[in-house]
Amino acid sequence: MIPAAFDYARAESVEHALELIGSRDDAKLLAGGHSLLPAMRLRLSRPSLVVDVGRLGELSYVRDAGASIAIGALTRHHDVATAPLLQEHNPLVSYVAGLIGDPQVRHRGTIGGSLAHGDPASDLPAVVLALDAEIDVAGTGGVRTVAAAEFFRGVFETAVGAGEMVTEVRVPKLSGDHVWSYLKFRRRAQDWATVGVAALARRNGAIAEPAIALVSMGAVPLRASAAEAAWAAGDDPGAVAANGTDPPSDTNGSAEFRRHLAGVLVRRAVEEAEGR
Repeated sequence: MIPAAFDYARAESVEHALELIGSRDDAKLLAGGHSLLPAMRLRLSRPSLVVDVGRLGELSYVRDAGASIAIGALTRHHDVATAPLLQEHNPLVSYVAGLIGDPQVRHRGTIGGSLAHGDPASDLPAVVLALDAEIDVAGTGGVRTVAAAEFFRGVFETAVGAGEMVTEVRVPKLSGDHVWSYLKFRRRAQDWATVGVAALARRNGAIAEPAIALVSMGAVPLRASAAEAAWAAGDDPGAVAANGTDPPSDTNGSAEFRRHLAGVLVRRAVEEAEGR
């Protein structure tokens, strides 16, 4: 379909972008465009103003930030996947970024756009949730930091308010005793995950600080707290992986199938992590 008529403006800076999106209640930011443009073609989204921030080089970077790695919101998935700092200090993030879509998507899509879109079937939201990452959100009143656990509010709903934009994501550096895995099931290579699992823990003799986050098992990415406790206790985390979830039923699978699949993938992810 053809999108409804809209005005287009290209932002020259973060401040300019905030000024532009604050000028209209229904303005939308355009970064990579892989989420916004399809919605506009279907007329699910009908902004009167599209603000292009894709050329803001100031928000494209991967930097050492002490105990964490700072990633600019407009850093492309390809650059996240290939960043030496992330490959060394947080290989979970770089690995998952390399699994997103196909090469064309990875060379245009951005980490900030993926998080701000708030799709519970996306890979990176679950990963930043498992990592307890921090997300900076800028507005005309300044920059505020939102914990990943508080960022995702519902289907396509996040803590980013009207007239605001994501500017940076910070993920922790993982130590040498961290083990991790990310697994997902999808019907075709470019499809969204029917179910995905991010698993992370410290292993120093015993498993400590386990984190398991689920993709497509509810309205937002979820922490599988019962599975985390089972992993720490040496029990079967797959048996309780679907506890507290509310998966959808759609053309990719029923809710019952997703619950079963979550158990299988959590069990496999934990086994893979412990095998590293």
